[in-house]
Amino acid sequence: MMNIDEKKKLALEVIARLKQAYPDAACSLDYNEAWKLLVSVRLAAQCTDARVNMIVPKLYEKFPDVNALADAPVEEIEEIVRPCGLGKSKARDISACMRMLRDVYGGNVPNDFNALLKLPGVGRKSANLIMGDVFGKPAIVTDTHCIRLCNRIGLVDHIKEPKKVEMELWKIIPPEEGNDLCHRFVLHGRDICSARTTPHCEHCCLQDICAQRI
Repeated sequence: MMNIDEKKKLALEVIARLKQAYPDAACSLDYNEAWKLLVSVRLAAQCTDARVNMIVPKLYEKFPDVNALADAPVEEIEEIVRPCGLGKSKARDISACMRMLRDVYGGNVPNDFNALLKLPGVGRKSANLIMGDVFGKPAIVTDTHCIRLCNRIGLVDHIKEPKKVEMELWKIIPPEEGNDLCHRFVLHGRDICSARTTPHCEHCCLQDICAQRI
């Protein structure tokens, strides 16, 4: 098991190699306004980003802004978002979240992490994504790809709980690198280090420094 300094060194090497492999680090959810990213990230729970990107245009065509979505009957939201799974709970959270944005924040998404956590349906992963992608602030998004890769590589030691992984990564990753690194973990997880199939270690740019490979 590596000490903190060894993990910091490993993290810097991982960051450098993934930057080279995936120079364009961007969120795979389509959005052009902050509130739309809030909607999409809620819909993405237990659903692919690709499917979410297919569904949200219909939602925004019918409800084009925060006020319209806040006023929308939950049943109509559910009817549109049902293909993303968990339609009832997702529609309820989206409705409540948009109402809170309208009533408390004047239709704007707050740029404070703790304020984001108070929004219905928003957890640490979603709040970090908003902070990083929308506001350009330090963020670490511990989704399933991030958790899986960090454990396999050895950046964390057998930790699966998202908040605990996040807290460990804050100790070893430069704050300005966290958000982009997590996007690159998603890309690498999809391309190479899959959960559902055998990882393609022979094609991995991290194979010689990966704890699981070693």
